[in-house]
Amino acid sequence: MTQLSDAEQWQEWATKAQAGDKRAYSSLLKALHPFIRNIIYKGLSNSDAAEDISQEVLISVHKSLNTYTPDRPFKPWLMSIINYRKMDYLRKYYAQRQDVTSTIESNPEFMSENVTNSNHSGELRDIERALEQFPKKQQDIFRKIKIEGYTTQEVANQMDMNESAVKVSAHRMMKKLQGMLK
Repeated sequence: MTQLSDAEQWQEWATKAQAGDKRAYSSLLKALHPFIRNIIYKGLSNSDAAEDISQEVLISVHKSLNTYTPDRPFKPWLMSIINYRKMDYLRKYYAQRQDVTSTIESNPEFMSENVTNSNHSGELRDIERALEQFPKKQQDIFRKIKIEGYTTQEVANQMDMNESAVKVSAHRMMKKLQGMLK
């Protein structure tokens, strides 16, 4: 009898857990925790945050195990949860760092060291000026989605709006900006 790889064993346990096998469910979570923790620790310098994210991933696995399709590999399904939770943490972390934001004009050293073609720096200023011509609410939606990387659902929740209205606003704003900047 051949020994199963970790991923194959997880897949077997996940399938059994979906069928109600509590022992398989417990084995799955116990086996996943060190793997998840190691993946997350590699990308973060904050060990407390890495442990918090590991716990969030385990909770997500628990909540969404019913969405796993047993005839598909388990590890890619798990990795997508790990990546989503890690990005979610990073997005929130960087969104809270209001104290370290700056503009291009306020940091010429950054421009000279990190921007490959300073002739294009004016384009960003053009975009910023064009954005100022729109209502504040539209600017906020556009910045959050297109610049800061929030999802439409997150923006909808923050702004107390319908998600489809946020999508429409961001799309229309993008089209108008493209027309203005041609």
